Amino acid sequence: MINCDYIVVGAGSSGCVVANRLSADPGNRVLLLEAGPRDNYLWIHIPIGYGKTMFHPVYNWGFHTDPEPGTNNRKIYWPRGRGLGGCSSINGLIFVRGQHEDYDRWAAAGNRGWGWSDVMPYFLRSEDNSRGASEYHGAGGPVACTDIRHKHELIEAVLRGAAEIGIPRNDDFNGATQEGAGYYQLFTRNGMRSSSATGYLKPVRDRANLDVQTDAHAMAVIFEGTRAVGVRYRQGGVVKEARAGREVVLSAGALQSPQLLQLSGIGPGSLLQSHGIPVVRDLPGVGENLQDHLQLRLMYKCTKPITTNDDLASLPRRIRIGLQWLLHRTGPLAIGINQGGIFARALPESKTPDVQFHVATLSADLAGAKPHPWPGFTFSVCQLRPESRGTVAIRSADPFEAPSMKPNYLSAELDRRCAVAAVKLARSLASTEAMKPYVAEEYKPGSGARSDEDLLEFARGYGATIFHPSGTCKMGIDPMAVVDDRLRVHGVSGLRVVDCSIMPTLVSGNTHAPAVMVAEKASDMILGDK
Repeated sequence: MINCDYIVVGAGSSGCVVANRLSADPGNRVLLLEAGPRDNYLWIHIPIGYGKTMFHPVYNWGFHTDPEPGTNNRKIYWPRGRGLGGCSSINGLIFVRGQHEDYDRWAAAGNRGWGWSDVMPYFLRSEDNSRGASEYHGAGGPVACTDIRHKHELIEAVLRGAAEIGIPRNDDFNGATQEGAGYYQLFTRNGMRSSSATGYLKPVRDRANLDVQTDAHAMAVIFEGTRAVGVRYRQGGVVKEARAGREVVLSAGALQSPQLLQLSGIGPGSLLQSHGIPVVRDLPGVGENLQDHLQLRLMYKCTKPITTNDDLASLPRRIRIGLQWLLHRTGPLAIGINQGGIFARALPESKTPDVQFHVATLSADLAGAKPHPWPGFTFSVCQLRPESRGTVAIRSADPFEAPSMKPNYLSAELDRRCAVAAVKLARSLASTEAMKPYVAEEYKPGSGARSDEDLLEFARGYGATIFHPSGTCKMGIDPMAVVDDRLRVHGVSGLRVVDCSIMPTLVSGNTHAPAVMVAEKASDMILGDK
């Protein structure tokens, strides 16, 4: 048995941060448990490599949602990172914090200390931006945020087209305002991925008071009465226990943190009892409030062989881009797929951007799948603040069985309206004078989809996750809240949740930077409560 002060479950976007910050005090003994392996796979570290990890059976949990009427009874594939770095080792590398208003809404709901002015210092602390330190950016932090150095002909056309339809150029989505069109900054350093594992964990692995255990699948939190005192886990086929003198911190993500709570007797009493799990604390909100960004992928055949499809289809071009990366750490391998971004308002009543574009210089029938055999590009557009809410619930008392995941996509009227408006906005962009020289034809939805009903059916039939599930252990003071504003689980002691599951409402953008911020802030809280 391992005895320590703190146990952190999950070495993903948030868990690596917590392990680093808590172990900075040599008086704290910290155990970090990760169900997956070490991040030794080369394609984790090459930015374009998430195409190789999207379906990887070792580095990806490879979850699927339950079939739902709102998405034509499809099971939607939900990739989740497995191994050191978690999702930060397999994601699309895009640096976006969200809108200031997102966090002010958290604070207005009773979560003290979570307004924009409160969380901004933690964003800055985490960041090592290639632009240097400023009012909006940090320098010297563990996670690198880098500009895309070389402009792409197709992205430049997109930006000109956006201006034609009234979307201004924005060279910094994390600056004074999010709205506009521009290039994303990426979580990369010198042409390599900058994950939570490389930024926060790798530099401190030699700390004598930090024990990192991989291939260690957490099975349950151990309680004495209502106090969390340890974790039961399986490693190498052997069930083991670890004891925490101070706290257990769950950073297993928005799907597996609620699953682990439920397996441990924290959750809706009727659900736990139906699976024979003794109830430690009846918390009905555990696994509720699931939110995700539903992406709608409009794909176009390009008139010119300038896309990543063309790079990957040609042996000489593959050799060229390989040499670019090997010799200079530049080129397509150092960037990934989604270079261009747009934050815009699709619905007339929206006061701030309600949709986000990921503009990819590649097209494939499924994100991460084999590219099409012709020049192609994709406008992936998602609603930023969906009103649909879903659930995560254990199917049994077996900790190795994936939970039931029901996102309830498009169940809210606002979400259906926004989906249609988003597709129309993307089409208007593709029809601009700037884009005409590049658009051969629309591959999907295709010319046959014209009416609002057709576009909604496209969303139901082809919509997929953009990999941002959140909200299932929400922070708050209402009866459905799971943690308080110091991320302590209501009704028990010695237990916190620190990851995207604590978000009361989904942020307006990609979730890795906010997950790191949450962990930075939580670490200060944990140390302050010591």
